[in-house]
Amino acid sequence: MKRSKRFEILENRPVHNDGFVKEWPEVGLIAIGSPSDPIPSIKVENGKIVEMDGKKREDFDFIDSFLANHAINIENAEKAMAMDSLSIARMLTDINVSRDEIIKITTALTPAKLVEVVDKLNVVEMMMAVQKMRARRTPSNQCHVTNLRDNPVQIAADAAESALRGFDEMETTVGIVRYAPFNALSLLVGGQVGRPGILTQCSLEEATELKLGMLGYTAYAETISVYGTEDVFVDGDDTPYSKAFLASAYASRGLKMRFTSGTGSEVQMGYAEGKSMLYLEARCIMITKGAGSQGLQNGSVSCIGVPAAVPGGIRAVLGENLITTMLDLEVASSNDQTFTHSDIRRTARTMMQFLPGTDFICSGYSCTPNYDNMFAGSNWDAEDYDDWVIMERDLKIDAGLVPVKEEDVVAIRNKAAKAIQAVFRELGLPAITDEEVEAATYAHGSKDMPARNVVEDLKAAQELLTRGVTGLDIVKALHKGGFQEISERLLNLLKQRIVGDYLHASAIFDENYNVISAVNDINDYMGPGTGYRLEGEKWEKIKNITNALDPDKM
Repeated sequence: MKRSKRFEILENRPVHNDGFVKEWPEVGLIAIGSPSDPIPSIKVENGKIVEMDGKKREDFDFIDSFLANHAINIENAEKAMAMDSLSIARMLTDINVSRDEIIKITTALTPAKLVEVVDKLNVVEMMMAVQKMRARRTPSNQCHVTNLRDNPVQIAADAAESALRGFDEMETTVGIVRYAPFNALSLLVGGQVGRPGILTQCSLEEATELKLGMLGYTAYAETISVYGTEDVFVDGDDTPYSKAFLASAYASRGLKMRFTSGTGSEVQMGYAEGKSMLYLEARCIMITKGAGSQGLQNGSVSCIGVPAAVPGGIRAVLGENLITTMLDLEVASSNDQTFTHSDIRRTARTMMQFLPGTDFICSGYSCTPNYDNMFAGSNWDAEDYDDWVIMERDLKIDAGLVPVKEEDVVAIRNKAAKAIQAVFRELGLPAITDEEVEAATYAHGSKDMPARNVVEDLKAAQELLTRGVTGLDIVKALHKGGFQEISERLLNLLKQRIVGDYLHASAIFDENYNVISAVNDINDYMGPGTGYRLEGEKWEKIKNITNALDPDKM
């Protein structure tokens, strides 16, 4: 058959390499509104929920029981549930209705009711709601700091640069599990070189992650996964109760933590029960609320290819971020794992959070080239820095990053590489050579780094744990190695573990270790002229990108 030239060209566009599927509710491949989704309902007797979303208490699974017992404001539940869903949806976008007023309603709703309310909004209205409902007034951003070789020198240098560029939180993971102590150590040191008060974490299986936190190698945790069906939870040998216990373990040692969930995970694991992705995610968000976690990383995260394949899937991803804010939780709104071959589509997906602002617009902007990203590749990486900042400049939006000068980046990378070199020397770890320091100073990725002795590194990394080396030992190593200022920064960060103020929702630090959170930086958006506005010194930084012509120098 003779082909249309236009269709031949269109079929070769990058977006045609993406995967798409028509709705298939029976297996959960539907974003919102599955025929199997329950109808919102609630019945309270003697201060106890005896019916929820059409299910009687004797028929509850353990998620239903957990939500009914711990996640719903029972005192206001029947009144809130009786409200018209469209009326609640309109309150979310009404600049005359405060966030505090809405929170009293939305925290008393069931999962099915939350989804019904959100489904009344189009994406622009959802963004309006997110702008008002996010917990912290000031938006922020988080990055991934990883590399193919788990190279500690590169991690330290990349962390320092990332701090300079504006990230407030940083997350690493490993290619080889036994490297974890080195990665966590290098990220911790490099982050503090870049800017005081940077929070870092190492994403691993939960026991090791908790141990590193207890020893002082990390400042927060995030990858505490929760799911929307009982079968998926059981498959992971977990329950909402075990996750709540784990959250308490972190909090008891002054470690900030949030859970992780996202639309599509139940479909991917084969136990969606025919329910829509957003309904199951609403259950996850409510588990997070009931467990007492200060926040949630969601926005589909590593399952983004699933909702992105179905109609309205990206809208549902924004919907889950919105529901998180409606339950008064911190939200790290994903925008991390790559899901499309189309630059247009990946940008459009991010605008849903970029424009209104969230607590952490990305919960994993890769600070390395994507070949070094060990979280399966990011939607945004180091090669997109200038695009990101220019979008901020174009739209006068604070999305967490600022422009930097090459000489400043080179200097801070060099300082971080030398700092971790000193720490390794003082702790008796395999030497970091001057050649490695030089390479890390100018490197783009691991292809630019000399190889290290993997066997020696792995042995030494594990010995850190067996020797019981703690955060205080790292402080001492920095001080003895000639980096007194950085040792003082790290000591101040460890002190915050005792104070505990950064356990408040949406907490980050400024450069003086003052906590900025949903408690003292309350989102007060109620229409034009209110809420967070990009202005002052930060706007001057974003305006003055290095490649803009300066009329005074022409």
